[in-house]
This record gives sequence, C-alpha cells and structure tokens, in this order.
Amino acid sequence: MKVCQALAELGHTLNLWLPYAGEEMVWGTLADHYGITRSFPIKRLRTMPGLGRYDFCLRAVIQSRRWSADLCYVWPIQAAVFASWMGIPSLLEVHDRPRGRLGPWLFKTYLSSRTPRRILPISHALQACLSSIYSADLMPPLSVVAPDGIDLQRYDDLPEAREARRRLGIPEGFTAVYTGHLYPGRGVELILDLARGNPSVNFVLAGGEPKAIEYWRNAVMGRKLENVRLLGFVSNARLPLVQAAGEVLLMPYGRAITVSGGGDTTAFASPMKMFEYLAAGRVILSSDLPVLREVLNEGNAILLPPEDPAAWRAALEEVRAAPDRAGRLAARARTDARLYSWVERARASLAGLETFDERTDV
Repeated sequence: MKVCQALAELGHTLNLWLPYAGEEMVWGTLADHYGITRSFPIKRLRTMPGLGRYDFCLRAVIQSRRWSADLCYVWPIQAAVFASWMGIPSLLEVHDRPRGRLGPWLFKTYLSSRTPRRILPISHALQACLSSIYSADLMPPLSVVAPDGIDLQRYDDLPEAREARRRLGIPEGFTAVYTGHLYPGRGVELILDLARGNPSVNFVLAGGEPKAIEYWRNAVMGRKLENVRLLGFVSNARLPLVQAAGEVLLMPYGRAITVSGGGDTTAFASPMKMFEYLAAGRVILSSDLPVLREVLNEGNAILLPPEDPAAWRAALEEVRAAPDRAGRLAARARTDARLYSWVERARASLAGLETFDERTDV
C-alpha cells in the first residue's frame, strides 16, 4: 500500500492486484488501517486452494498485460518469472532469500531472463547474500537496495510527549513505547523485565494479533506490572501519535526475529518501525544487529546487546539522567528520517529505467 501510494504521488498510473480473500474492501477502512491518503485502483482475483497462489500470480500478470502495463512491480517471485516469460519489464522486491523447493530455481530463472528487470533487496546484507548464493553481480542497475520507508508528512507537527499522552489517555510520567508485532524475538519479555525493574517508568505496547495480545496481557497481570499498558492493534493512521507519547522508543529485537510466516529475518530485516521511530524524533533504544546498522548508528540511536536486560536498564537510566544527550539523539533521528521517504524510495527504484516517465503504467 505504501509503495503504491508513493508511485501514485510520482504521477504514475497503477493498478494493485490482490488475491480475493472473501471480504469486501472499504477504502476508508483501508486508508485508516495502512495510513494512506491517496487512492488507487485495487483489483481482486479469485484463486484456487492448494495452488500456492501460482494461479493468482499468473492471472495478475495476464491482467497487467491486457491492461498494457509498461512494468510489473511484484513481490512474489512466481509473478516475476511469469512477467519475464511474457516479455513484460518487471521489478521484484525481495525481503528474504528464496525458499522452498522451487524458490531458488525461480530466482535463477528470473536472473537469467532477457526481459528488462530490476531486483530490489530491502537491505545491503540481503543483496550481498543473494550475490554470493547465486554467483551474480547484483549491483546497479540490475539491483537497487530499497529499505522500507516512511511518510514524513504524517510525522510533521507531532505534539510533545506529555500532550500525546493526554490525548491518548496514558498516565503522565516518563514513558517508553514499543509498536509492532508481539512475535517471538521481538523483545517483549525484555520489556516486561525492564518494567519490573523500573516501576516509575510507563511502558506502552501497541500492536499484535489477538492471541499474542491475550498472552502478554495475562503475563502482565500475572507479574502485577501496573506500569505496563497493552493498547492492542493501532491503525497506521494513529501510530505517529502513539509513538510521540514516549520519551523513548524501544526496538529490543532478539538474536532471531520471527515473522508471520515463521521465518527468521535477523540477517536481512528492514523493519518499518525503525523508520517510523526515526521520524517520530524520539530517543531510540535498539538491539545492535548488523543489518540495523545500515540505518542506525551511535548518532541517531542507542545500540545495545540483544537479550541483555542489564545493558537495557542502564541505557534507560542514562536517557533519564542526560536530557541534553537525549535531545541530540532525537533531533538527529528526525533529520536522518528524511533519507527514507517512501516517495524517494520509489523514485530510486525506477531510476535509470529510461523507458519510464511520469506516464508509466504499473
């Protein structure tokens, strides 16, 4: 949704094809859920069970050809291969190594295609890994690293932390905020440990799926942590205000980061929350993972050993004791966020493709 909005803002004409999931889509609900302000057409295609969405990918590419698209911007590797077989130029956004029985073969097939194409790995670490595995020169113009991004305008004129807490009904006091999923490896256990050792600090967690929220709420109640509040799901449109409510934003990833599909993205991740945290202009406490250092550094965040509660407690106390340093970190974070707007990401993704201009259909 963010990529499509950015392409539309650049003046491109586009359609977004999605598998039909049985529910009706209301644009206002989608816009609030994803934090989208510009509309674009969304087409739903029915799929057959048991086909692993291969039928969807094929039908989507066929539809794009009938629509006379100049380019297919795709996430599934199957769609990228189908587009290359049909002679349609394509951009493949890659978030992990190709997996499964056919994933590596499909990626090799795409690499060997003669149809104009571009690969968009989300991190330099992933780009290097793919280059090594497939013995390919995955450098520009074939490959352009495209980390996740941020809608900067949604973070303009955020209120001070005290005012944000008042609007959200969060108790007044020094506050640390975490937003995102509650899967294993996201550091929720460490946050509860910090809450137990810092009863004067409010800890606010926003996000998660219903079962995970219930599990952690029971954990909070069982440990009698009165300074922890779980907000549950928060729409993307409201997320900036929640993040603004904290003096500190927490990103306590473990040494293994689980995603919805169950895989581990520790080596290649480009978390959207990292860019949101930068744009919020607050102090970021983050696990010191190599891939995160592609964006974070000692000037815009405090980088800490993963799964080391003592180090995190000390850092939290340091932020409270040194407001001047905290202010410098927060200001630098906001400045660095300007490097990662979704619009500039989309512009860089298309850069150098001479056949595309402001009339490009995607």
